[in-house]
Amino acid sequence: MYDFAIAALADKQALYRELDGALDALTADEPDAIANMANAAALLWQYLPDLNWSGFYRAIGETLVLGPFQGKPACIRIPFGSGVCGAAAATRQVQCVADVHAFPGHIACDAASAAELVVPVIHAGRLIAVLDLDSPVAGRFDDADVAGCTMLMKRLAGRIAG
Repeated sequence: MYDFAIAALADKQALYRELDGALDALTADEPDAIANMANAAALLWQYLPDLNWSGFYRAIGETLVLGPFQGKPACIRIPFGSGVCGAAAATRQVQCVADVHAFPGHIACDAASAAELVVPVIHAGRLIAVLDLDSPVAGRFDDADVAGCTMLMKRLAGRIAG
């Protein structure tokens, strides 16, 4: 069992540094991609405030397929280019959406979601997955979340590349 003493810090950079250390400890010696994604999703779910979904969609061909997550049951398959996750997969660019209801083609897996952050997970030039974080709070995600989650996914990428 892992028990991390990660405080809810006002300084997001410090919070993400602590999460990075915890993610490293959780995944450093584990070769299984699904186990590593599951622990990463749970870690973020536990320590990032105001989330209603934390998880991964795996890149399979030109489709994102539901991976390990925390939250309500979710959409299973998302074509590249569809919704916020599909936009991140198609462009390989982080999508930080303050108001998902204003995002063209948003896919509402949970009607309570108001904001979304999606970070592509890329290893050796190949899209492996996307990290998807949803919040019921509009404007929940900011530049510090983008930088922190991007850092975490860079650490995780080689550990889920399979």
